[in-house]
Amino acid sequence: MPRNIPVLFVQEKTLAMAYEKALLTLYTQGCRMKTQYDKPNDPPSIDASMNITTWEPWSDPMIHKAFPGGIEDLKEYSMELFGAKDHWVKNMNDAGDTRWEYTYHGRLSGYGSWKEKKNGSCADIGPFKINQIDKVVDKLCAQPFTRQAQMITWMPNIDFDCYDPPCLQSLWYRLLEDERGTYWLNCNVRFRSNDAWGANFMNMFGFTQFNRRIIADRVQERVGKTVELGRMNWHADSWHIYGKDIEEAKQRLFDRLDDMTFEERTYNFHNDFIQEMYDGAETMVVKKIAEYDRTH
Repeated sequence: MPRNIPVLFVQEKTLAMAYEKALLTLYTQGCRMKTQYDKPNDPPSIDASMNITTWEPWSDPMIHKAFPGGIEDLKEYSMELFGAKDHWVKNMNDAGDTRWEYTYHGRLSGYGSWKEKKNGSCADIGPFKINQIDKVVDKLCAQPFTRQAQMITWMPNIDFDCYDPPCLQSLWYRLLEDERGTYWLNCNVRFRSNDAWGANFMNMFGFTQFNRRIIADRVQERVGKTVELGRMNWHADSWHIYGKDIEEAKQRLFDRLDDMTFEERTYNFHNDFIQEMYDGAETMVVKKIAEYDRTH
């Protein structure tokens, strides 16, 4: 019987290339493990600790077609990371409130607080409230080579007893300047648990958008120098394909690698048609959020 969970490493140029290679590496080298979410007849998951480095996360081909979603879903997730669903967080002292216990953007922009009903209305409660996004941007603008530009999500007072605590644990940033004076935003992302088939690509794509729009663009505007996206290093303590999803992953990807070219398995995000779909999905997402607000 194996004693050690594998530690796997993947490096590729673009998101789509890195995602596919990491999935194949996990499929062939991961170990079989149970999870606390398995149903009685589910086979074990395929699991490993995974480190994925994407050298050019803003380059094409960026989007892999095998992820279980569409262009509209990528737009919705990116908007979620920008804060569009922060108001979906539940009232923590209302047992009947079944909304989310947190959002990533909420933890990053308001760390230390949570929502509770007080004096008849729901308000942010907590010993402090820190906008870590602002702090990181301030740090990078003041000292690009700082090693202190990081954000965290884990709140031990809540998350040890949370049914679905944050998978994202931290984001770390540092700027490297090239010979032309351009800054390159390097990022380390750490997840404690990451669903490789059901969520990871959307996570990686979303945080690439977050790094571009929420971090790099703000730093660029303030320092007056070009800021591009450098490498993104993605570490997951548990990077897994759930047992219930293995057959789908085989049918949609692993069993088709010899029958399709890589170009047929991917999209170029900067393609005019894909970009139009992505940008155009915002109206649909806004309506979807408004409908949820109306019914909840």
